[in-house]
Amino acid sequence: MKKFLKIFVVLLLIALVYLRIENYPQLDLISGFSAKSVASGHFIDGRSIETIQKGDNDIDKVDWATNEIDENGKLAVSKVYGLKTRKAIYREGLGATLINDDFDVTKPYNTPKRTFLKNNLPYPYGNNNPVDTVFASVDYYKLQKAVEAAFDKAGEKNKRTRSVVVLYKDHLVAEKYAPGFTATSKILGWSMTKSLTATYFGILQKQGKIDIMKPAPIAEWKNDSRSKITINDLLHMNSGLEWEESYSKISDATKMLFIAEDMTKPQIDKPLVGQPNNSWNYSSGTTNLLSGILRKQFKTHQEYLDFWYSSLLDKIGMNSAIVEVDMAGNFVGSSYGWATTRDWAKFGLLYLNEGNWNGEQIFDPSWAKYVATPTNSSNGLYGGHFWLNANGKYPDVPRDLYHCSGFQGQMVFIIPSMDLVVVRMGLSEDFDSNAFLREIIGSLKKDNKNSKG
Repeated sequence: MKKFLKIFVVLLLIALVYLRIENYPQLDLISGFSAKSVASGHFIDGRSIETIQKGDNDIDKVDWATNEIDENGKLAVSKVYGLKTRKAIYREGLGATLINDDFDVTKPYNTPKRTFLKNNLPYPYGNNNPVDTVFASVDYYKLQKAVEAAFDKAGEKNKRTRSVVVLYKDHLVAEKYAPGFTATSKILGWSMTKSLTATYFGILQKQGKIDIMKPAPIAEWKNDSRSKITINDLLHMNSGLEWEESYSKISDATKMLFIAEDMTKPQIDKPLVGQPNNSWNYSSGTTNLLSGILRKQFKTHQEYLDFWYSSLLDKIGMNSAIVEVDMAGNFVGSSYGWATTRDWAKFGLLYLNEGNWNGEQIFDPSWAKYVATPTNSSNGLYGGHFWLNANGKYPDVPRDLYHCSGFQGQMVFIIPSMDLVVVRMGLSEDFDSNAFLREIIGSLKKDNKNSKG
């Protein structure tokens, strides 16, 4: 019996050592994800550490981490197996940033200057309560049933929807939140932030300050074949540059988000593995490179920080929004945009109205067409940092649908032919968006579409 126990203990120790060696390289990423998630969720949206661990961090391997919050230092600290301690610091105006041991937390830093929408208009063009408007073209019973079907019933954990907002003809017609979430809850959009980042190029183009058809202003590319890559190619994810976008292992994307100090640089160093404008490859590194290109358009870091809010987010009253920065002070345009569900819907409405916000043209109508036009070699799936339905990915939804999309099913759907914006925020990639949209569209009576009651 003793011999058996000794053998068992030895085998157990070997197994534990193997597991640690096998997973050790991932611990930086696991504890990094956890620390960043806890700091952002707690300090931006006021969530408890228990809520974050059971919700945002309820992901394979990430749930291995143990977490602590330092309220005074505005820090979240995470460890896995007592190893690989990672920290994320929260700074007002900049959100949470995953930091390394070399980061100087005492160093002064710039923050964006914010201006808040001041008008007496109801939502969505103002921040007052929405006006109760009854459309004869809407079957409200069907609409409510469609929205309710997006949420789990008590005790279930399948759809994991947190919120839904539906705008029809510039009005809020449906809204629902899961327990623990409200209209004021800020939710991470993950890769929906990419669509925000691209929009700044449309704004600068309208202002005559940038030409997206020109070569990307990257010094490292000037003397090789990468010099042919244009900003247009980057906006289309069609540069031909090497990039691995995987979140289930150590990849270019995870090393960038959870290790890199300056997230604008990883894509710069990659070689060409295809032809510009003919090699579509989804890349978060490309979007953060674009964030770096945006920064180069301004003389100072302060101007860059201010522009993201003054030209778009605060301009349309997305006052809840915050885009977080990396250690070098760059907006993490690929992944780290937060806002309330109502404010994410405002962004969709801006595109539905082709850049016009309550009479002011933020970007040219041609820009909305640009982002919704399929790029070469994407098989109709992708445009200018927006996903498309041109190939019928959602078979029961109009082909003119285009949308922002983020990890775990964050979605802002824009359907011009239906005058409709639908936002769904949640924690599950398995959500059936086609069925969800089909039922919402089915609540609209096409023959009375232009009538109001």
